Amino acid sequence: MADHTAQSIVINAEPEAVMAVIADFDNYPEWVSAAREVTVEEFGPDGKPARVRFDLDAGVLKDTYVLEYDWADDGSSVGWNLASSKLQRAQRGRYTVVAQAAGSTKVSYELTVDLLVPIIGQLKRRAEKAIINSALHELKKRVEG
Repeated sequence: MADHTAQSIVINAEPEAVMAVIADFDNYPEWVSAAREVTVEEFGPDGKPARVRFDLDAGVLKDTYVLEYDWADDGSSVGWNLASSKLQRAQRGRYTVVAQAAGSTKVSYELTVDLLVPIIGQLKRRAEKAIINSALHELKKRVEG
C-alpha cells in the first residue's frame, strides 16, 4: 500500500482468535469507541462479511461509510476499500496476523484515508496514526479481555 500509515502490536492469543474478533462486526460497538452502529450488508461466498456499513462518531468526526472486504484464504489477513462515504474520498486498510512464540500474535494494521476536505499530509498521517493506535489497543483489550 503506497503512502500509508502502519503500526503493529502483539496480542496474547492465537491468530484465529484475533481474526474472529476482527470479523465479528456486529459486536464492534461494544469495544470500538467511535462505532455507534455496524451492519454487515453482504456476505461473500465463503460466509465472511464482504460489505459492511459503519456509523462512526469520533467527536468532531462523524461519518457513515461502507467498506468492502477481501479475506485471505489462509486467514492471515483482511483488506478493505471504501465503497461509499459522506466525508471520505478513499480508504484502504489491512490487518495482517502472524503467529509468534507462546501463543501470541503480531497484528499489523495499515491504513490510508483520503478525506473530501483537503488536509495537509502531516496532519493526515497523524490522524491515521491515532486511528491505528486506538484500533490496535482496543482490539488487544477485546481479544485478551
